Amino acid sequence: MLFNSYVFLFVFLPVTVLGYVYCGRAGRRAVLLWLILASLTFYGWWNPAYLLLLVASIAVNFTIAQVLRTRPSRPLLAVGIALNLLAIGYFKYANFFVDGWNELTGYSFEVGSIVLPLAISFFTFQQIAYLVDAHRGLINSHDWLEYTLFVTFFPQLIAGPIVHHAEIIPQYPRALSGSVQARNLAVGSTIFLLGLFKKVVIADTIASYSTPMFDAAAGGVAVSLLEAWGGSLAYTFQIYFDFSGYSDMAIGAARLFGIRLPANFDSPYKARNIIEFWRRWHMTLSRFLRNYLYFPLGGNRHGSFRRYQNLMIVMLLGGLWHGAGWTFVLWGGLHGLFLVVNHAWRALFPNPGDPGTIRASVGDFAARTTTFVSVVVAWTVFRADDWEAARTVLKGMAGLNGFLLPDTFATLQGPLRGLLEASGGTFVRPYDLPFFSGLEELLWLTILLLIVWCMPNSLELIARFRPAVNWSRSDRAGWYREFEWRPTTLWAGVMAVVGMIAVFALAQETEFLYFQF
Repeated sequence: MLFNSYVFLFVFLPVTVLGYVYCGRAGRRAVLLWLILASLTFYGWWNPAYLLLLVASIAVNFTIAQVLRTRPSRPLLAVGIALNLLAIGYFKYANFFVDGWNELTGYSFEVGSIVLPLAISFFTFQQIAYLVDAHRGLINSHDWLEYTLFVTFFPQLIAGPIVHHAEIIPQYPRALSGSVQARNLAVGSTIFLLGLFKKVVIADTIASYSTPMFDAAAGGVAVSLLEAWGGSLAYTFQIYFDFSGYSDMAIGAARLFGIRLPANFDSPYKARNIIEFWRRWHMTLSRFLRNYLYFPLGGNRHGSFRRYQNLMIVMLLGGLWHGAGWTFVLWGGLHGLFLVVNHAWRALFPNPGDPGTIRASVGDFAARTTTFVSVVVAWTVFRADDWEAARTVLKGMAGLNGFLLPDTFATLQGPLRGLLEASGGTFVRPYDLPFFSGLEELLWLTILLLIVWCMPNSLELIARFRPAVNWSRSDRAGWYREFEWRPTTLWAGVMAVVGMIAVFALAQETEFLYFQF
């Protein structure tokens, strides 16, 4: 079941909220059972057979965690982690590793067709963290039903955020009252509608510019410079608004029930370096990789070389977590390299200059632009179907597949035509550039760049109402403070319009990109 579907918006969510209120009359236990039932229904809507996998994973991990909580044991912890990794390894990576082995050895082993269960990447990592914390003595006492809701709560089950037990379970005494507060309803529905708008109006629209170009590259077409950059930038914005939209909808849906999820997305394209980018993009995945992989590997405690080595290991595995393909590994490796360069640069030049000066402002713009372009290049590899397709698009971005421009560009300004022609550009009729939509696409890309660089995000707009567990109004200061969301008639009217536009745009239900990972 998708958040951006009629059955979720007009059947599942209203019924779940009404059942939540009704069960509140019977006590917290009834509310707990109702939310678990609703969450399992939400998950099983896609494929009921995989409910068995989810329930078995919960039962095994909770049992092991209870033993670890009372009798810490490294061997038992290793067994628990291994069982989780074996599950994700079989369903997500079996064919990938077998195909790699066959290419190296010439054999033709087969494991058959394996359907990837929804959310296995997310609930696996979530439960590994729980086991590690149980071994460390960081788990408070709670029963298996509370743990089950912690894992299966439908707003975050499918594509995150990767929640932590210490953030969610302590909220249960208040959240399981069955009482829907007006403030939570207003805040939750506002964030949810903003996320829905981002997904169906922006992300799905801009996808029409990125998908044809990448499909052409996968088919062996040598896309030109403008086509390659247009398609890559379009995908850069598509995945931004797709993931940002999902993160908002997850936070909004959870808030309806009085539960605050952690923020998972914080305007990452405003980052001035790759270190900051990973503090803003998929924040809960970054937290997991830092706390449960980077630090256990030694972090930065054993010198610069080991630090850079650990960064590369973490990012390569982080890339592989996103998908069973070499392009994902390469994407992780690129970000690992970017992080190594970033840390090395900071070590060589620790003083960035005085803030507020013209020199600092120019440097800030240059840093943000460099970071953004680096991210775009990496997204190109991430999106490409295979190595060859990625190579084709990157060659196009470098101008090696031809520097073609639609002749309508030359009419914008006379001297511009001469400059472009002197640079080797060739003007062609628009239909000779089938994978670039001219001024229409350029306008979309420009508007979206201004939005991601200059506008506040959803959580910043609603910061005064603490939309996430790790977010407060004191986190931000900016010109938009005067336009912050408030439960007023004006804002209600604005959100009603936003919601209607989003609902009317639901002509076709499309999966969120992170459902694939």
